[in-house]
Amino acid sequence: MPFLHSGQFNRARRNAMGLLAATLAQLSLLGLSAGPGLAQPALPTQVPKGTKLVAADQNEALQTLMRASGAQDKLSSTVTYANFLGGPAILEAFRAGALDLASVGNTPPIQAHAAGERVLIVAARVSSETDYFFAARPGLKLATLEDLRGKSITYGEGTGRQPFVLNALKLAGLTKKDVKLVPLRAGDFPDAVRTGQVDVAALNEPHFSRYLADFADRGASALPSEQNRRLPKSLSYLYASQKALDDPAKAAAIREFVANWIDANRWSRSNADAWIDSYYVKRQNLKPADARKIVESEGDFSFPLLSSLIPKQQSLIDVIFEAGDLPKRLDAREEFDLRFDDVIGSKTN
Repeated sequence: MPFLHSGQFNRARRNAMGLLAATLAQLSLLGLSAGPGLAQPALPTQVPKGTKLVAADQNEALQTLMRASGAQDKLSSTVTYANFLGGPAILEAFRAGALDLASVGNTPPIQAHAAGERVLIVAARVSSETDYFFAARPGLKLATLEDLRGKSITYGEGTGRQPFVLNALKLAGLTKKDVKLVPLRAGDFPDAVRTGQVDVAALNEPHFSRYLADFADRGASALPSEQNRRLPKSLSYLYASQKALDDPAKAAAIREFVANWIDANRWSRSNADAWIDSYYVKRQNLKPADARKIVESEGDFSFPLLSSLIPKQQSLIDVIFEAGDLPKRLDAREEFDLRFDDVIGSKTN
């Protein structure tokens, strides 16, 4: 290969950049987008009759939300829901080809990415409050995050609790070596803390409120709320399998689902009494007063463009990688299907 002097190199570079720009312009005219891999066709908008989706749910929250809000009735596809406990179980179902779509926390997309599974984020919900709360075993008191030193803490690798715990340690100036992390399934966390098998557990609702209410007479307590607010706010995702996204009928159905999912979440905030009755009272058997506390603790929701969340997701990846829980540092851009920004933008502008 002949050597290029600087002038020739710069001209060659300008020509290449010009060719790239022209190519991107042609892709745009053809309704295609260029992402980390090959260009993808624009999302189809027509859902053929008979299209079916299988969506993963947790604690029956997603299906109850869609049905109680009326969003389910607006879907052109037939959506069935399968209930799971935690992101790792959902990932296994994706691997088995049993799922098209799932509602998860912020970590399962990272674990799917690390495992080489193409399961892409198609929508996000950000809350003004945290997703989890640190519950202390009966008789133990925590005043600050720094009090986690030397404690045994439930650890759910592959779930949203993983970065929640790691970020707590980081904010407290601690590392994994300063505590004892106890790996458990998410469904076992409440029992582990109430029986004293661990000192601390990161619980979500309604398990957190149930624990404090049911074991108040035994000295059940939690990290003070002002300390919990030091932690990153709740970030949850809808993500879908590449196989489903490659199917025009299912891709259109997922696009429609995302739009109605945003509407359903907004409904839950503006119709709090109906949401409390439908989910927390009838599904989770909580008292209305306790359920209202839960809803109020969730704060306000927003639905940002996926492109704006890439830095936040990259920071999550970095925290997990630096803790030694990922084999290599991943690129967060590869976890999103940015084509869904069009439908998200149309619902939030």
